[in-house]
Amino acid sequence: MSTHNSYDPEKQENTPYSNSGKDNNYAVEVAPANGQAVTHDAVFGDMSEGGPNYRSLGMVGAFVLMTKANVGLGVLSIPFVFMVVGMVPGIILLIVMNLIILYCALVIGDFKANHPEMYAIADAGFIIGGKIGREYFGIAFLLFMIFVAGAGMVGVSVALNAVSTHGACTAIFIFVAALAGILCASIRTLGKVAWLGWVGLVSILLAILILTIAVGIQDRPFAAPKTGPWDKDIHIIVSATFSHAMAAVNDVVFAFAATPAYFGIISEMRDHRQYKKAMVSSMLFVLVLYLVLGSVVYYFCGQYVSSPALGSAGKLMKQVCYGVAIPALLVTLTIYGHLAAKYFFVRILAGTEDLSKPTRRHWTVWLCSVAGTISVAYLIASAIPIFGNLISLIGALIGPSVCIIPYTLMWWHDNWRFKEASQRNVFAAAFNAVLLLLGIFVTIGGTYAAVDIIAHDKSRNKPFSCADNSHSV
Repeated sequence: MSTHNSYDPEKQENTPYSNSGKDNNYAVEVAPANGQAVTHDAVFGDMSEGGPNYRSLGMVGAFVLMTKANVGLGVLSIPFVFMVVGMVPGIILLIVMNLIILYCALVIGDFKANHPEMYAIADAGFIIGGKIGREYFGIAFLLFMIFVAGAGMVGVSVALNAVSTHGACTAIFIFVAALAGILCASIRTLGKVAWLGWVGLVSILLAILILTIAVGIQDRPFAAPKTGPWDKDIHIIVSATFSHAMAAVNDVVFAFAATPAYFGIISEMRDHRQYKKAMVSSMLFVLVLYLVLGSVVYYFCGQYVSSPALGSAGKLMKQVCYGVAIPALLVTLTIYGHLAAKYFFVRILAGTEDLSKPTRRHWTVWLCSVAGTISVAYLIASAIPIFGNLISLIGALIGPSVCIIPYTLMWWHDNWRFKEASQRNVFAAAFNAVLLLLGIFVTIGGTYAAVDIIAHDKSRNKPFSCADNSHSV
């Protein structure tokens, strides 16, 4: 029987090629133990038939999880972005940000090939910056994942308010969402979570399709005057204030901000070589979906577009859209809550047999990790129960630190620091330096804009408020 050697980044040599090799990215069979086949993985160690199979995620499942991680909360703010900056700037902003995030996500595949022991973005931070890098990116990752899970709870509460015409206190709906999130996020492997991804993806796509058709045939948007003439006031270009323009950038960053989730997804794929195919397909699909949704809904609703976008349809269709979207919003909460809990789980049990065997300690750490992360997300959702405000704040304060900045440093680490001068790509190095500066600018400018808008938002609800956050009554 081979010695158990689960992932522990501090025991790995701090070079980009410490574990490089053709077979290091794949789970490999080792000598059987007690009559059971044992599979060794650079992250999860020895996995036997009696424990969870963390390397069970196929390419299609990865595509679904990546797509659902993006197409959830962010998509609901895209039409509002078009209203803030105009049709043409909105389209350009979506395309440019999609290409930037796609490039950054490609770096993950190459970095994982060079460092198979990497599980989360914090591990990449350790490789490029030691303990300080690990803690900085680990904290940013956890904040992002937990904040998004909190936004998922707010989304569920908005949907329940809309469907029930504010049938209960909003704080109660957020609490119900939190309980459902704990139950769903407790599923131990992404391979088994993938089927929930299918449910969520079909749910949100169906809701978007219903919304798109509804805004095209309805008499007027839900927010428009109930009687008399109304003006859509559509603009090709809008001269927005700095705060509102940066808020739009924040929303677009958030709409493509599933990148940190890709670390966990690639680590649980059966074949890491299929990661780039799944990721590129997902990103292109998401871009087309956003362009169509944003353009169509803004064209038909104009200045009366809502955020979340599902509220742009008439009252009845608003209830239908939100009712259909509830599973999708819950799955978003599940995916992000699961990955945040998995980070704690892997880090706490690294180097022990409890990581891959269903022992009492294994289950205790896993369930406590899930309950703890969802509980913190619940507190965030209750403190900022306005969907648009929370999305903008996440996209600015944390988004660039997990979606743009780390990947420039990862590229520099593996492609500049350890190569001879003749092999260095000066153009690519300059491009990554520009992306680094862009990420810093979006963090500073976007955070200022988000805080400014929240401070001047007269409609914001108080923490743990019972007030309707769906504007249904």
